Amino acid sequence: MEIKSILFPTDFSEGSSQALNYAVDLAGRYRAKLYLFHVIYDIAKASGSHVPHVSMDQLYKDIEQGAKKQLESFGVEELGGFKDLEKNIVKGVPYEEIINFAEKNRIDLIVIGTHGRKGIDRILFGSTAAQIVRFAPCPVLTVRIPSYKT
Repeated sequence: MEIKSILFPTDFSEGSSQALNYAVDLAGRYRAKLYLFHVIYDIAKASGSHVPHVSMDQLYKDIEQGAKKQLESFGVEELGGFKDLEKNIVKGVPYEEIINFAEKNRIDLIVIGTHGRKGIDRILFGSTAAQIVRFAPCPVLTVRIPSYKT
């Protein structure tokens, strides 16, 4: 088995922080390039309606600026000495953008954290991780927050 590239999509949640440890460890063991990837949820694209409003453009610019800051500070300790790293931020529907990126860049493995949502939360918010597992062009490692925290 050869793993040259690992995609790590993050929403900066606790689940993502947990999964980052796996992504960094695997990238180090395989000497693979690690892609940190964040998707700004595009409300208009997801809903299928156009929102022609100047303030929406400014809102997305502000969100992107905030996401850039978060991506730069996310996992600083874990990524401290990591050299082969690329950070990307895009706007769209998260699972679609993650799958597109994986296909376009011929990613060998996706490592993603899960929220473990149940019930109404799962129905309302869906599961990005589940969609990625279902449609990804490569293997996917999902990482849950352990139910036992030490």
